[in-house]
Amino acid sequence: MSRSRRPRALLALALTTALAVSACSAGDDDSGGPGGSTASITVAVGTPDHLNPGRQTVAFDQAQALFTSLTAVDEDGELVMAAAESVESPDGTTWTVRLKQGWTFHDGTPVTAKNYVDAWNAVAYGPNAWENNGQMAAIAGYADLNPAEGEPVATTMSGLAVVDDTTFTVTLTAPDGQFPYQLSQGQTGFYPLPDTALADPDAFDARPVGNGPFRATGAWEPDQPLTLTAYPDYAGEEPTVDEITFQPYTDMTTAYTDVQAGNADVLFLPADKYTAAAADFGDRLHTFDAPGISYLGLPLDDPRYADVRVRQAISMAVDRDAVNRAVYGGLYEPATAWTPPAEAGTPEGICGRYCEFDPAAAKALLAQAGGFSGTMEVVYPGGVGLDTVYEAYANQLRQNLGLADVVARPSSDWASFASARTAGEMTGPFFSRWGALYPSQQNTLRAFFTTTGGCAPCVAWKDPATEAAIAAADRQVDQAAAEQGYAAAQELVQAAFPAAPMFFETYSYVTSEDVAGLPAANGSPILSKVELVS
Repeated sequence: MSRSRRPRALLALALTTALAVSACSAGDDDSGGPGGSTASITVAVGTPDHLNPGRQTVAFDQAQALFTSLTAVDEDGELVMAAAESVESPDGTTWTVRLKQGWTFHDGTPVTAKNYVDAWNAVAYGPNAWENNGQMAAIAGYADLNPAEGEPVATTMSGLAVVDDTTFTVTLTAPDGQFPYQLSQGQTGFYPLPDTALADPDAFDARPVGNGPFRATGAWEPDQPLTLTAYPDYAGEEPTVDEITFQPYTDMTTAYTDVQAGNADVLFLPADKYTAAAADFGDRLHTFDAPGISYLGLPLDDPRYADVRVRQAISMAVDRDAVNRAVYGGLYEPATAWTPPAEAGTPEGICGRYCEFDPAAAKALLAQAGGFSGTMEVVYPGGVGLDTVYEAYANQLRQNLGLADVVARPSSDWASFASARTAGEMTGPFFSRWGALYPSQQNTLRAFFTTTGGCAPCVAWKDPATEAAIAAADRQVDQAAAEQGYAAAQELVQAAFPAAPMFFETYSYVTSEDVAGLPAANGSPILSKVELVS
């Protein structure tokens, strides 16, 4: 098994679609493949929701093939400029974005500052109901396009201004030194759109015109293959493959067997294959750092969980190493902090002994806190493949805390779980997980520990001092100072211990013998750099 661990500055994308790549050579043309043939790959995916980057929520692979972001996290985990020449601010509030020269859309029109400003306004305009609307929330004027009641009072955000063809400015509602990270490849709402996209959004969604390494050769139809070819005038690094076909699968187990048979060559590992993949693929199993972290949330309104020692005991009673081996095939990592190590500056080992398996100490803490009465229900969303891990949690809590009645209770589906969690109706330890979209502790800490975060109900605890510490770190333009500030916020969370950090996630892929190399950034393969056996 190949375990590729990149520097801690790396933030992997929250990737929810399955991925497979198959290589072949065909044709006698001069398209640039080995020996003049076409080097093509096939990517196995679920059916995407949209191809418009302002709308897609599961088509990250397609979006990153068709478009190039302003900034990017590279293979070494460092933030670099991509389509941007620079993204700079003296105060963290007003940012100047300068574009590289010579970039064009696939229709040959130049990529200008206006294409970014118009695209971001379209994403932000509430009546459009584009799924990535929230990515614009920090830009001044966003509230005018998304009033709590009534109609918008504007169609464009006051915080965006075109300076010239290659320069625009962005004014935020508050200082935020992490803004350049937010423009990297994970937040596709920040991609540029050509004028045609705004003139006919439906037609664009079916056949997007981007600024990326590949262009569409035909219209996309749900449940049908989508073929992209290398864009000859791409201003970035030339792709190593000439053609990508995104092939939809309804069953990723079928994709897995296709890789085994050599009919497909790279696959984002299905969860039900974690324990089998090492034996099935050996060194052709690749594991990369990811941005995800899972907790056991705790219902702090329930007086049985009010004592911090109860919460610490629950955390210490779970043998994460055993769960990792049994459920994740050893591919995950037991959590030791409140953000993933893939996020720059995550303080190593801050959780200390409370994230270490120690059943004797756990029992002692629980006893000191007065014990636990009644049934402990471990609650999780049903129907999404989580039964094994949450049953393991329940068994370990029962055995290692000496409790008579601990049960794993799934909801009927994801929607009912999410509704109950948002309403604060959890009856025991519960599913809590976040996958960040850009390489900063900010994303995870905001999501869990601020009232306006992306997963505010995931942790039933909000603390003004912690929110203030996160906001203070946000204001730092200097990255080292920001990282120290977020680490200080984690100290406050650690003291309160409102949940139990469980696992740092990884993203894993299996490959066939036809793939010579699998370059990756942000936790997932770079499709434009897949190396094929010659």
